[in-house]
Amino acid sequence: MVTVKTILSLASLHDWPFNQLDVDNASLQRDLQEEIYMSLPQGFAQQGWGGFNQSKADYSLFIKRADSCIVILLVYVDDIVLTGNNVNMINQTKKMLHSNFRLKDLGMLRYFLGFEVARSVKEISLYQRKYALELISESGLSGSKPSSVLMESNLKLTSTAYDALFPTTNDPLLSDPCVYQRLVGKLLYLCMTQPDLSYSVNLLNQFMHHPKKSHMGAALKIVKYIKSAPGLGLFFPTENNLNLSTFCDSDWGSCLMTKKSITGYCIFLGKSLISWKSNRQATMSKSFSEAEYQVMASIVCEVMWLVQLLIELGFPKLIPVPLHCDNQVANHIASNPMFHERTKHVDIDCHIVREQLKLGLIQTAYVPSLEQPADLLTKALGSTLHSKLLHKLGFLMSITLQLGGRGRAGWGC
Repeated sequence: MVTVKTILSLASLHDWPFNQLDVDNASLQRDLQEEIYMSLPQGFAQQGWGGFNQSKADYSLFIKRADSCIVILLVYVDDIVLTGNNVNMINQTKKMLHSNFRLKDLGMLRYFLGFEVARSVKEISLYQRKYALELISESGLSGSKPSSVLMESNLKLTSTAYDALFPTTNDPLLSDPCVYQRLVGKLLYLCMTQPDLSYSVNLLNQFMHHPKKSHMGAALKIVKYIKSAPGLGLFFPTENNLNLSTFCDSDWGSCLMTKKSITGYCIFLGKSLISWKSNRQATMSKSFSEAEYQVMASIVCEVMWLVQLLIELGFPKLIPVPLHCDNQVANHIASNPMFHERTKHVDIDCHIVREQLKLGLIQTAYVPSLEQPADLLTKALGSTLHSKLLHKLGFLMSITLQLGGRGRAGWGC
């Protein structure tokens, strides 16, 4: 999905057309009565099939170049997305594909893998409004009051193993855990376009085996939050640039059961949010600075991959990439080897960040905590700060304007 968002951002910036093709795979549903033999298409071994070369950064991405022209082909099972800066080359690619496979040309990209795509002269928007409304209806909350917050900031969710050691108030297990598991699974898919859900949903994902009443209540609270803005989605503006910028944050020792910290980071291509992460760290950190430094190591690896992807797409290597962190000590660890003795147990992370800092891939920068958008990915926030950071992530909400008795789709901040 990071590749998809990167391509959408580039297409919006350069005004590339976006086409969608669907492979007719009805034959795959039949019972085979004979043995089937397959061979590589002609020309594959020499230069990539049909003149396309497979990306080393993402094997589902195929790129074809001719002088300054480029055609990009994204494949997911039987769905194909086609874009580029030359309409003739795109049409030739379609003819080549039609001559080898039974395909349906679905025209301009509007619906892909459950994601809705809307395009205007100012932006391309990616959202899951239809999916969100179906989720609200299936949860039985169509008539409920929307919530302005995802999760109460003082809410403490615990596992059954923790309760056995530290008994709490009565919080019974759900009689049917499948209901909770299905709901959280659907919420995880909605996180693909709504990173503001990532922290809360990933927290609930830790209790899939033995969910309790409190866990279900927290999950339904998220659905009520979604109801307040079901059309919230990502925004890829036409007025943009190709500069990468990153923000990282951590919530030290916030996991009640393990005392491990939470990693949170987000990466922008210009004004477009293309990558983010919110999860529990694999190891414990002795200090807040060490937890922040582990996040820096994670984001550096993601930046290395993104830079490779952009180079393969023919765009310049725009470095150094600013890495914004709200912890001054973590920034000093990255550039000062004297801190090495105090951080032996994060030795590998130290080497990764320092090496890329010396090579000029990244450049550490300080950002105040209240201006840190990655804070949204590490903890539950109040409605005011939540809305402020959501705006910093560059979100849009779909709206419906009634004009002359007819509905027309539009977009608003």
